[in-house]
Amino acid sequence: MALSKEQLLDMYRMLVKIRTFEERVGEIYYEGKLPAFDIAAGPIPGEMHLYTGQEAVATGVCAHLRPDDPVTSTHRPHGHLIAKGVDLKAMMAEIFGKKTGLCKGKGGHMHLFDPTLHFGCGGIVGGGIPHAVGAALAIKKRGEDRVAVSFFGEGAANIGAFHESLNLAAIWNLPVVFVVEDNLYAISVPKSKSTAVRSNAERGVAYGIPGVQVDGQDVIAVYEAAGEAIDRARRGGGPSIIEAICYRFRGHFEGDAEKYLPPGEKEKWRQKDPIHILGNQLKQQGWLSDEEAAAIQDEMTALVREAEMFARESPYPAPEEALEDVFVNL
Repeated sequence: MALSKEQLLDMYRMLVKIRTFEERVGEIYYEGKLPAFDIAAGPIPGEMHLYTGQEAVATGVCAHLRPDDPVTSTHRPHGHLIAKGVDLKAMMAEIFGKKTGLCKGKGGHMHLFDPTLHFGCGGIVGGGIPHAVGAALAIKKRGEDRVAVSFFGEGAANIGAFHESLNLAAIWNLPVVFVVEDNLYAISVPKSKSTAVRSNAERGVAYGIPGVQVDGQDVIAVYEAAGEAIDRARRGGGPSIIEAICYRFRGHFEGDAEKYLPPGEKEKWRQKDPIHILGNQLKQQGWLSDEEAAAIQDEMTALVREAEMFARESPYPAPEEALEDVFVNL
């Protein structure tokens, strides 16, 4: 499908937005935690899993989605939610554990929920896959043209919930797209040591649904594959799998020593930076100058810093609020 200058520039801006947010969160995260790493210290305590390097997957898929299309995400959710259109201030405040956050500071970075965008995530590996199938079943029963999308890693493709979900989605011909973000490692275990098949996209054959593998560092390749899958689902064509081969430029979690990486691997993959790939294409077409690229970076930096200031200045929830919004009185 032919993409206009405006569409490509919008995706470029989204790539830069996600990267800028993640890199700044990475900087803030280490405040107060060093020199001896203290995971409980600083303005953002606890674990942190950043999306740096994988921006093209979220951007290419979510460019086709509407606010009312349900999305389930993972323990590495920031990129998906930003691409879906989240308010950066509310998301940053939640990461800081503040009362003004998406979940009033009670969820944190791995439990971001935005009902206005029909978005949810969680720290359980593969936990969102059956949720997306459930949302797709509701969509079909209501006769709507919405599409559910589930993002998850290649490690999650080896759990039972993945196969059960694909089976049900195929039997019921549900409008759901399964997006496997294959960043080569399930924490520290390479796919070659954990997965019997060459590509998780091939697993669609077992359930009679289409599967395609794409270059997850190329946002245009992701956009085209996602467009076909999402359009087919909206038209009643049923589920499909997209496997995007990508790479995280930071560790599985912040503080990861990354001893499992082969020498030079990360440097090799940094040559396939999704921002540089699309930026170079735009420049070759005369649609983006160095000055315009710098202006976009400055704009996104300002947006992220504004969200950061909002989060820092927001209050923490009061202790007596701990049980609010948690239990339902029947």
